[in-house]
Amino acid sequence: MIEKRIIDEFIAPYYRDKDIMHNMWHIELVRRQVEKIIAIGKYEVNRDVLELALAFHGFIYREEEKIRVFLINNGVNEEDIEVIIKVAWESQRPEVPETLEGKILHDAHVLEGGKTYTVVKTLITGSVRGQSLEETLSFMQKNVLGANKCYLPETIKMCNEMNEYTEAFYNELVDGIR
Repeated sequence: MIEKRIIDEFIAPYYRDKDIMHNMWHIELVRRQVEKIIAIGKYEVNRDVLELALAFHGFIYREEEKIRVFLINNGVNEEDIEVIIKVAWESQRPEVPETLEGKILHDAHVLEGGKTYTVVKTLITGSVRGQSLEETLSFMQKNVLGANKCYLPETIKMCNEMNEYTEAFYNELVDGIR
């Protein structure tokens, strides 16, 4: 569809100033998880849509119009643009994806670094935001514990294991610092 180099040149500025858990490395982790899910489920998918939606998922909520212009300027037809935008939105954690590509990208985003990753990501992100440990743990309790959900048969068990691990880690940490 569009050369990877051109996509990377467009998206790089949107990820450059993000913290280490949300930068271009994050895109690569999610990409790897997408490939694992496709292989496990033996899914036939539109890889162009998945690749573009993945590239845009970290800033779709702020720059949808710029993304649309980029796609138009690179010869993507209106029908494909709508699907790409939909899948990018479906990848967001609170969304309930409808398309197969959206479910794959959503679940890959949730599971990006394995079951321990949610804990690490929450702690690092809290630190980068200047939160105290107590503030980060409060955020974790309100927004992370039990909040992750996956939608594909192949990913539901992995997600449940991740949620259980995160809750056990949280409880042990809170008990230890009391």
